[in-house]
Amino acid sequence: MWAVFKIDKRRELFLSEDIKKKLGQNPIFYKPKMLLQNYKKNKLLSKEFSLLGDYVFCFHPKFNCSSSLSLLSFCRGLKYYLVGSISSQKEIEEFINKCKNAEDLNGNITTNFFKIDTKNNYKFKSGPMTDKLFKIINIQRNKLKILLGDLKTTINKKDYLFYPV
Repeated sequence: MWAVFKIDKRRELFLSEDIKKKLGQNPIFYKPKMLLQNYKKNKLLSKEFSLLGDYVFCFHPKFNCSSSLSLLSFCRGLKYYLVGSISSQKEIEEFINKCKNAEDLNGNITTNFFKIDTKNNYKFKSGPMTDKLFKIINIQRNKLKILLGDLKTTINKKDYLFYPV
């Protein structure tokens, strides 16, 4: 069963060890992450960040009862766990599968994760056009025709990270 934990990022390894000691097996953690690339002073800087912040999904077969989760209340690295995660297993699994389907080879979430439409304005978050606003004119399979100021151009959807403004 999956549980949702809020963790202390500096003590994440302690949490895994404590769960193994108290419940017997190694837990499986899943933390969806994105890679942001920015140009600063003609240098490409890459930064990886978690989509969910301090929250992480944790799988362990003994999480099916609330008593096993209550044993973990005082584990090192765990701030708290979400109590309603036992009743929301279907939604958690759907979200995790959606994230895993949108991952690239390095395990980072790509733009396939977000729903794209022509009604919104967007802002680049990676690439040479970082922090520039644009509007989508036409959506093709992997290409987007965009309007960037007065310039119409075509970009590959997988090469850039952008989000609606």
